[in-house]
Order: sequence, then structure tokens, then C-alpha cells
Amino acid sequence: MKTVVVRNIKRTDADLVKRLGALGTATVHEAYGRFGLMKPYLRPVWTGGEAAGTAVTVLAHPGDNWMIHVAVEQCKPGDILVVGCSADNTDGMFGDLLATSLMARGVTGLVIDAGARDAKSLREMGFPVWSKAISAKGTVKATLGAVNVPVVCAGINVMPGDAVVADDDGVVVVRRRDAADVVAKGEKRHADEEGKRKQLAAGVLGLDMYNMREPLAKAGLVYIDEPEED
Repeated sequence: MKTVVVRNIKRTDADLVKRLGALGTATVHEAYGRFGLMKPYLRPVWTGGEAAGTAVTVLAHPGDNWMIHVAVEQCKPGDILVVGCSADNTDGMFGDLLATSLMARGVTGLVIDAGARDAKSLREMGFPVWSKAISAKGTVKATLGAVNVPVVCAGINVMPGDAVVADDDGVVVVRRRDAADVVAKGEKRHADEEGKRKQLAAGVLGLDMYNMREPLAKAGLVYIDEPEED
């Protein structure tokens, strides 16, 4: 691994990122062909947070947050920091001081395949974090990693500048080259779902709206009436 910091990365168009964020992770994931969703062990440190941004990536080592500090300088407004770890780790590698620094740079949130701490402070600050664990265990600053290189975070390969959308449902990554297509498909899907939601609210059954009755019968589903008691 080269211990490098790559500067001046190409980022996904800001308007596309904003529109992806408005759709939410579930719709984006479906519109992306059910691709790009990080493993569900990544959970928000506090519920209700939402973030969308362009990925500034960090490759760090277990229990060492040195490279997160290095990465802050490379962040621009609208970025989201994505931290992969070279080995399994749950130490609290991120807390309120780093969050303060990232907020000053206009960063929208953090996704880290390790632990975070200062959960109460992060909630009060309104800085959203998705992590593998919450742990008070601190870290050192001793080993070089890399910034803005491809990293694997919670099972997904993340490239610098990719679009990242995160909310209570999880974290999804969209390749920079795919963002426009996913936005178009996602917005169409959202409009279709609004129509379906109105029908369901009016009492229409999903069985009928989705024309399920015939295939259910072909699959062998049988309805029977419970016999009346004598």
C-alpha cells in the first residue's frame, strides 16, 4: 500500500448528489439495481440523521486515527468522509473534536468501518455518523495509511468522489459515472410510489394493485373457508 494523499479528486456533480439524498437510501439502492448498499452492521450513532455527499476516502489502521486528521484538509463543502480499516476494528476512532473540524469544512457526515464515540455530543452537534460500533476506547496516531484511494468500507468498494447517501436505513454508494442514471431512475420510482401510496391509502389491496391473484393461484395458493360450528 502506498502511503499517499491524493489531492484535487473528481467529484460527483453536487446537484446530482442533492437529488440522490432527497430520494433516500432505499429508493437509491433499488434504482441502482440493488447495488452499492453497505453491510447493515453500519448503524447511525444517533437516529434521524441524514447525509449525502461526495466521498473523501481514508484507509486507516486499527485503533489509529492519524489519517482521519490528514483527510480533513482534503475535504470541501458537500463531502462525506468514508473511512475503511485495514483490519477488523471497533475502537472509537472518531469523536466530537474531529466532527467539529469536519463541520468547519462543510462536511455532511462520516461513514466509518470501525468505532465512534462521543455519541451524545455528536447528536447535540447534529453531525451524522454511521459506524460499526460505539466505543469509548481511544486511539493512537502512529501508522501511515492513505487518503483518496479506493477503499473497502462495510463490503463496498468506494472510489474518491463517488456519491454517498446515508440515513436510518443504511448507507449506499453510487459510482460517479452512474449518478445521473440512478437519479433519473430513482425519481421515476419515487413518483410511481407516490401513486401507489395514494391507492393503498384509499383501501386498494396490494394483491390487486400488483395483479398478484392469478400468479398466486398458479403457484398453488388455495383459499378455504372455516366450516361453521353446529
